[in-house]
Amino acid sequence: MPPRPGLGKRPSSNSKDVSPPPSKRRQQSTTTSKAVANFFTPTSRKEPEKMTWRVVKDSLLVGRYSASTTTQGVTEGKRRVAAFDFDSTLIKPASGKTFGRDATDWKWWDSSVPGKLKELHEQGFLIAIVSNQGGISLKPDPKTVKSDQKRLADFKGKVSAVLNQLDLPIYVYAATARDQYRKPRTGMWQELVEDYDLDSASSVDLENSLFVGDAGGRDAGAGGAGKDHSCVDRDFAANVGLPFHTPEEYFLHEDPRPFVRSFDPITYIQKQADKPKSACTFGGSSAVTITKPDTSDIVLFCGSPGSGKSSFYWKHLQPLGYRRVNQDNLKTREKCVKAATVLIDEGIPVVVDNTNADLETRAVWIALARKLSIPIRCVLFTASAKLCEHNDTVRALNIGPETNPESRSILPKLAFNGFASRYREPSVPEGFEDIIKVDFEFEGPEEQKKLWSKYWV
Repeated sequence: MPPRPGLGKRPSSNSKDVSPPPSKRRQQSTTTSKAVANFFTPTSRKEPEKMTWRVVKDSLLVGRYSASTTTQGVTEGKRRVAAFDFDSTLIKPASGKTFGRDATDWKWWDSSVPGKLKELHEQGFLIAIVSNQGGISLKPDPKTVKSDQKRLADFKGKVSAVLNQLDLPIYVYAATARDQYRKPRTGMWQELVEDYDLDSASSVDLENSLFVGDAGGRDAGAGGAGKDHSCVDRDFAANVGLPFHTPEEYFLHEDPRPFVRSFDPITYIQKQADKPKSACTFGGSSAVTITKPDTSDIVLFCGSPGSGKSSFYWKHLQPLGYRRVNQDNLKTREKCVKAATVLIDEGIPVVVDNTNADLETRAVWIALARKLSIPIRCVLFTASAKLCEHNDTVRALNIGPETNPESRSILPKLAFNGFASRYREPSVPEGFEDIIKVDFEFEGPEEQKKLWSKYWV
């Protein structure tokens, strides 16, 4: 049989050298011998972690750094506290961006910062970091769980890196929610006092302690200095009773810049005391008391959340037999109109206790009054947005029969901005028989006045 084309003799296995399989490259371990030794060390003999964390009320993140060795001056009597904001005070993004990208994107705010903190420690100061961290969430949310975990891990990693460089005993407080812990409120300070066992009012030398933060309410300055985003650090220090410094003043020894508070409750109280009481009347009467007309009528409130509408009702109108219709309770305007109609049919006068910011909303109630052939009056509450936000916060964070009888929770800023964007001042030609302007006036015992006079927003 002729040979098949293209096929040759199978080569012998000995016809050429066969190389051995390549040797496997040795993997370089990243585990240190110290870590291995620590793994096999009994728990009772392991070194404690320098940085530990705990969470208070699903809101406040508290870190504690225990230094390797500490050399602190001997202190007697009251303790001095040196408290600092974190971002834009002790550190800033190394990238130059407004906010750090991750846990590694940081550098000292100024090269003098670490030396100054060590000096304070040697002088016997207790050192703490007190920071608002609204970008962190400690409450699990399935929609944002990954981003929440990353932000939390980045913050913890950054704090740990900063404190490892300092190696000083320091507590860290990070307020993550709009509650009693958020500056300028004093919840973080109260936690600090407990952690350092300074629970007695006489345990802290407030006069010789200090707080340093960048949110000082300063206007833009010469040389490109920007305007502060808020005044919460200055207000926090004032609430606690601590001397306040900006980073520029404390670390760079610059002269203080002018500052302005968007709302100062102390100044407001003083101005209120200097002017005559406003007359809460109908029909232009100069009498302080409010009288009810002979027939049923509608009194329509117009004012921002927190302007004092409900308090005004309970004090001035409920005793006269007026019944309140409130959309927060009834949920829809239609239900409010229906409830008001039933009351008026029964001969009961009605107060519409809603914001009623725009003409369209007020027109519904004016039309109802015309349909029922009864008068409608308007009470206009003139409190500014900042004053209303202050009132709302005081009310929400001080639950009690005097300050918050309806146990209302704190409102988002959108509630106040939304009212301002929709607001059109009411006028008699809309269909009102009268419009009475009411300025907010604080009323309450001295203890409540002291509470209200703190900085809350």
